[in-house]
Amino acid sequence: MNELVVQNSKGNDVTTSLIVAQVFGKRNSDVLRDIRNLSCSDSFNERNFAFMVEMKELPQGGAQKTEYCEMTKDGFSFLVMGYTGEKAGQFKERFINEFNKREQLLKNEDYILARSQEILKNRVKLMEAKVAQLEEENELQSRQLKESAPKVEYFDKALSSVGTYTATQIAKEFGWGAETLNRKLKERGIHYKQNGQWILYAQYATKGYTKSVTRTFTRSDGSTGSQLQTVWTEKGREFIYHLLTPNQQAI
Repeated sequence: MNELVVQNSKGNDVTTSLIVAQVFGKRNSDVLRDIRNLSCSDSFNERNFAFMVEMKELPQGGAQKTEYCEMTKDGFSFLVMGYTGEKAGQFKERFINEFNKREQLLKNEDYILARSQEILKNRVKLMEAKVAQLEEENELQSRQLKESAPKVEYFDKALSSVGTYTATQIAKEFGWGAETLNRKLKERGIHYKQNGQWILYAQYATKGYTKSVTRTFTRSDGSTGSQLQTVWTEKGREFIYHLLTPNQQAI
């Protein structure tokens, strides 16, 4: 065991259940059990003990989960109070001396400066990793937008072309929704639905009432899909108006 006391992610001096277990010849699980069974107040427990989980990738694949506990000098002292025997006493002294040595170092200006620089360096590394992750996510989103842009542009142009209307636009002229308009046209034998698209029956299909355009959409996995959609021409709009206006009824 090289170090009895280490710095945690916050830059504080702590020891761990893993270190204590190795030095005192115990199992980590037994040390964790001892910590959980301590007769200390909740506030003392919160200040001096922090349970952690570490995931390590295994050479053969998969990952190993290890639970451990970080503890302060006071937490360690409270824990090992019940550890008895000659060797146990020697180990206690070694830990306490290490904690005290580090406390004395905190009064040394050179050490404080070096430690501050180390903490700052670690924070910079974390920030750089976060920035790199955000840049990767932005690049992915940008790539997806570029890939879908031509399809979206084509669809927008098709819908905004002169003399074409969606079912929703025409339905609004009657004070309805697209579902109501499509149902009424279906009931009158004007069109039917196939593969998600409304298609005119043969007797109306050649009269120039509709056009097919491509609608793009984003799937749940982020990929882009496309589907044909029927839009109405000006001639088709007039046909619907004359067909439904004389017989308009309350919905």
